[in-house]
Amino acid sequence: MSAPPKKRTIVDSGDGGLGLGIAAFIANGEDLGPIIRHSFESGKPEALMQNLRSIVKKKEVEIEELCRLHYEDFIVAVDELRGVLVDAEELKGMLSGENSHLQEASTALLFKLDELLEIYSVKKNVGEAITTLKICVKVFSLCMTCNNYIAEAKFHPALKTLDLIQKGYLNSIPLKFLKKVVARQIPLIKLHIEKKVCSEFNDWLVHIRRMAKQIGQVSISQASLARQKDEEMRARQREAEGHSHAGPDEHLYSLNLENKEEESALDFDVTPVYRAHHMHICLGIGEKFRDYYYKNRLMQLNLDMQISTSQPFLESHQPYLSQVAGFFIVEERVLRTADGLLSKSQVETTWETAIAKITSILEEQFSRMRTASHFLLIKDYVTLLGTAVNKYGYQITQLIEVLEKSRDKYHQLLLLECRKQIDDILANDSYEQMVIKKEYEYNMNVTAFHLEHDDAIPDFPYVAPFSSSVPEVCRIVRSFIEDSVSYLSYGGLMNIYDVVKVYLDRLLIEVLNDSLLNMIYARSLAMSQMMQLAGNISVLDQACDMYLLHSAHLCGIPKRVAERSHSGLTARAVLKASQNAVYNSLINLANFKVDEFMVLLENVNWITEEAPDDANDYMNEVLIYLETLVSTAQSILPLEALYKVVSGAISHISDSIMTTLLNDGVKRFTVNAVLGLDTDLKMLEAFADEKFDSTGLSDLGKETTFRDCLVEIRQLVNLLLSSQPENFMNPVIRQRNYGSLDYKKVAIVCDKYKDSADSLFGSLSNRNVKQNARKKSMDVLKRRLKDFS
Repeated sequence: MSAPPKKRTIVDSGDGGLGLGIAAFIANGEDLGPIIRHSFESGKPEALMQNLRSIVKKKEVEIEELCRLHYEDFIVAVDELRGVLVDAEELKGMLSGENSHLQEASTALLFKLDELLEIYSVKKNVGEAITTLKICVKVFSLCMTCNNYIAEAKFHPALKTLDLIQKGYLNSIPLKFLKKVVARQIPLIKLHIEKKVCSEFNDWLVHIRRMAKQIGQVSISQASLARQKDEEMRARQREAEGHSHAGPDEHLYSLNLENKEEESALDFDVTPVYRAHHMHICLGIGEKFRDYYYKNRLMQLNLDMQISTSQPFLESHQPYLSQVAGFFIVEERVLRTADGLLSKSQVETTWETAIAKITSILEEQFSRMRTASHFLLIKDYVTLLGTAVNKYGYQITQLIEVLEKSRDKYHQLLLLECRKQIDDILANDSYEQMVIKKEYEYNMNVTAFHLEHDDAIPDFPYVAPFSSSVPEVCRIVRSFIEDSVSYLSYGGLMNIYDVVKVYLDRLLIEVLNDSLLNMIYARSLAMSQMMQLAGNISVLDQACDMYLLHSAHLCGIPKRVAERSHSGLTARAVLKASQNAVYNSLINLANFKVDEFMVLLENVNWITEEAPDDANDYMNEVLIYLETLVSTAQSILPLEALYKVVSGAISHISDSIMTTLLNDGVKRFTVNAVLGLDTDLKMLEAFADEKFDSTGLSDLGKETTFRDCLVEIRQLVNLLLSSQPENFMNPVIRQRNYGSLDYKKVAIVCDKYKDSADSLFGSLSNRNVKQNARKKSMDVLKRRLKDFS
């Protein structure tokens, strides 16, 4: 439109540099503050003012130039503006008229609008009132529903309703009074619910404590039933193994298709616990209830752990242990199903405390026990308790350990009882062979203990090789084995067979053998009774194999395995030693009886002038006694024992004759007396040979016969009757004919020997040449023996 303005030349002031700088700052729109501050600080504000005035003048000139250039445009614009003012006045008049007309027309409408606004206000108030009433009605309805739930003991929906009132309606209740009342009642209702569920839980605590004993008894009964089934199954397995060893049996391995009934579930209700726990969680105080539950159950356990002082532990142990078992079965159920009410560590700690108390009580009670059967009864129930609670995951190591510690105490009581029984049996036994008249008696007393190798039933009446004490003792030993196995079973030991053998050895050695030795050394038995006792010991020794097989059977070891075992009982060697002791006692008894008859040797006329035609009286009595001895021993004793007793008696007779000749009681004897001894010996030797053959001893291949027991006295008699006694000093002849004679004994006897009795005319009696030669030879022997000495 207009040409750009022409720039004028401006004359700078005296301070031209400063003016140019200020002009540049102004043109660029920059801040002049630093320049002004600098001018005043340097003390030259006049120069600054002068430059500013110069700049103002320049700008005025530029403005004048701009106005000159656009003057015509300004004139045109002013004319147009005046036309606009005229139009505006006309428009203003029109608007004023229209406004007056509108004011007249809208007056009626304004009255209508006021009425409408008032109606709208009423409608709003009514709506607000309806909304308030709806909220209040809903709150009242929820309150009534909550009250009904509480009346019906439906506490969970009641709490849900309270929670809905509190979170959804309480803050929106428009009535302050109602809001205050509802807010005050909510915690009271919650407290009421808490008290109600706690009351129900407390009732449950009382009920479950009464039920705990029954729960424990049912669980222990189930464990007992399972044990019986297990034992029956093992018995069938052992039977099957026995049959398989003997041969296949098509009926043994049949498939059992019968459905076994499941163990009845323990029926007890823990719903009040679940309910109380859930209600407390809903109330936000779950931890409080968990602590309350744990403390109250601990208090109950402490009461349950107190043993009764009004009755013996034998009578109270079952209800006591059942109560404890029931308590922990309930705790396991609560731990498993109550959703965190109990922790595993709490239950384990409680169990450890209880088991420590139980083991302490058991140790104390076991130490007071005086009866093995009572001991076993308590032990069995303790193992059943362990089995019952172990099924629920409780550790029973401490229970097993206390039973193991008490094992020796139990067996000591058992040994004491067996000792008393065995002592009574042995003391009351008649020691006469047992006569069995019926088959059932035979089965009960012989077959049951395998006392006969032949399984065939004998003819009745049957005379057993033992007395009545043997089957009685076997019953006691068998009962001991069964009681020992019962105690050791279910006690944690893997191999109880070896332990049973140890205690069986103790029974046979410390009890049975000691009682037998007491009977042997008591010297209260007659010869026949002592023989029967020896026979009894032999049978009892053989019964040891039956004891081992019975032990193996009860311990679940197959018969063929037990029979292959090389580890037998030490008691067998001990019983054999006792057999030797009773044999020695028999020998002593026989020798004592022989001594009674050998006293008659004092009546022998040692200086008789004539040789006797018959045996001396003492020998007749001895032979009668030996006949009785052999017949009795043959029916009772084994051949080895018979040999020992009879050979001992014959040896004693030989020693007695030798002792008589050596003693001072015989001052001298003659050849006639020696001939009488020769007759006695011949009768005794004939008896010895006959009995050695008739008893069957000759078939045993014994190196020494009964006759050999008389060798010393026989050689002495042969020497005295020899025509050349001096040959005794010949080593070859002595070794062949007189090897059993001792020099000193021969010297003493020969010194007493006279060829004939001295009589009034003895020196004048007729003597043949043979007698003189024998006398001279005897004299030579006497001299040489004296020289040898």
